[in-house]
Amino acid sequence: MSARLNNEHLHASISAVIIKNDRIIWRSAYGYLNRDSDIPADSNTIYRIASITKTFTALLLMQLVQEGKLKLDDPVEKYLPEIKKVNGYEIGERITFRQLASHTAGLEREPHMANSYSGTPDEWENSLLRCIPYTSLISKPGERFSYSNIGYALLGLALSRATGIPYVDMVKQRILDPLHMKDTYFSLSPAEKERLAQGIANDSLGRINTKLPEKDLRGRGYRVPDGGLYSTPTDLSKLVLSLMDKPPLVKPVYRSIMREVPPAGKNYGIGLMLLERRGLDLEGNDGALPGYTSTFIIERQSGYAVILMRNYNVGNINLFTAAFALLRELKNSE
Repeated sequence: MSARLNNEHLHASISAVIIKNDRIIWRSAYGYLNRDSDIPADSNTIYRIASITKTFTALLLMQLVQEGKLKLDDPVEKYLPEIKKVNGYEIGERITFRQLASHTAGLEREPHMANSYSGTPDEWENSLLRCIPYTSLISKPGERFSYSNIGYALLGLALSRATGIPYVDMVKQRILDPLHMKDTYFSLSPAEKERLAQGIANDSLGRINTKLPEKDLRGRGYRVPDGGLYSTPTDLSKLVLSLMDKPPLVKPVYRSIMREVPPAGKNYGIGLMLLERRGLDLEGNDGALPGYTSTFIIERQSGYAVILMRNYNVGNINLFTAAFALLRELKNSE
């Protein structure tokens, strides 16, 4: 991995954790914290985890369903009437919680609104409400899979409305605190920023932009429930272990529901990507935003899981492919 990372010529880093059953069995990091120094990264280096945040939001949803506070097939407008302002929204074709969580609500990926990515984390709800009239349905709810970041933001706000508790507080109270995740954040203190890997937004043409990831540190507008978290591979392992029921955040029946792909879905349950490939039974999620990419994959039959995080976007190393190859090797070695 170190040699392959050096071949990227970015002075970047990749940090990794391997889990077996109920514990971490290996962790390591390669490369450097930022482009201007030789400070090494480690498995406690902080990265942005982008859309892996959606798995946290999905778990909140399942906890509330388990507690009887709402139902998966409840119309979201019951708690978030502002959703009626979505372009193309029609009474009688109501969007449900299940559809938002499985990307089958028919919503486009992003709103057509300038500066929708601007705004601090504590302003995200107002940012989202401003975006709703600039968001459209591109298919009927429940008709087909269409990945939607704003859909998950709407889900997060609806969950907050249903409980009367701010979304960020719910994540802390219901997930971070019970799992003792003390290195996962929606915003960073000055001391925590010292451990953040510098984001390197690069592309296939070799262009590098470090200013955009730095700007994003001030906030990502409405994109909090769908992509706002920072974490470390070590800390994220606690969530992954919980998804492996060690300890569970929801009962097995509700974890099973998270692995159900709706009829219109596409390899996506509730907050989880689901694949069967070359004899491996996989579930997980990944994330990407300017300067950062991350992935976690669980192989259910063998009890192995892999977490990978890095502070750049494009390169010869594909994180999903690397994680898949490692899981296959680990399973076949037994």
